[in-house]
Amino acid sequence: MRARVLVALEPVVLACVPVALALAAFFQLDQTALLTFAVAVGALAVFFAGWEASSPALRQVMPAAVLGALAAAGRILFAPVPDVKPVSAICILAGAVFGRRCGFMAGALAALTSNFFFGQGAWTPWQMYAWGLVGYLAGVLAEHGAFETREGEPRRAAVCGYGFLSALLYGALLNTWTLVGFVHPLTWEAALLTYGAALPFDLVHAVSTVAFLLVIYAPWKKKLDRVKTKYALK
Repeated sequence: MRARVLVALEPVVLACVPVALALAAFFQLDQTALLTFAVAVGALAVFFAGWEASSPALRQVMPAAVLGALAAAGRILFAPVPDVKPVSAICILAGAVFGRRCGFMAGALAALTSNFFFGQGAWTPWQMYAWGLVGYLAGVLAEHGAFETREGEPRRAAVCGYGFLSALLYGALLNTWTLVGFVHPLTWEAALLTYGAALPFDLVHAVSTVAFLLVIYAPWKKKLDRVKTKYALK
């Protein structure tokens, strides 16, 4: 019963994070960095609690753990190249093959573990949430057939289109947190400067995500689908 309640709350809790950012920006509340940080941590806590309450078997945990580790390793490997990272692509793959919850866990774990190399900080929960959301939404779209034809062939345009937009979504979440939490007073000029300065980096992230998807999505998905079928993974 507890697990079902937590699972049902997941979409609501995940939606609360951008809503909290919007409300903090609109009302220009004091201590917005701390307040929005608490909301992001709370959303992660509910999601992890729901995952734990469902008592997943080891074979159900392994895809999220392995893909999260691969994403973290890829982020570290490409560290010398700013914003060229395979993390979003691997999160999308995790969500598309193993479902929304696996996609979220892979993204959250990738951010958490790779930040032991890059450095932990107040940004870590936001990166966990943002990359987790990329994987979660990929799972939702895959469940509705957005990424495959009826014959089971990948819709490359849809996958790459989502990859491009999801990378921009990731950047928008992190940029908005920076703007709302640390820029006072909050003005349109400050917002334009913040988003404008970040746009080239976000576009590099978006284009590189598409490039990684073009390389890994079809072959990796084919192999992961076999693993999913062999071990009856959901």
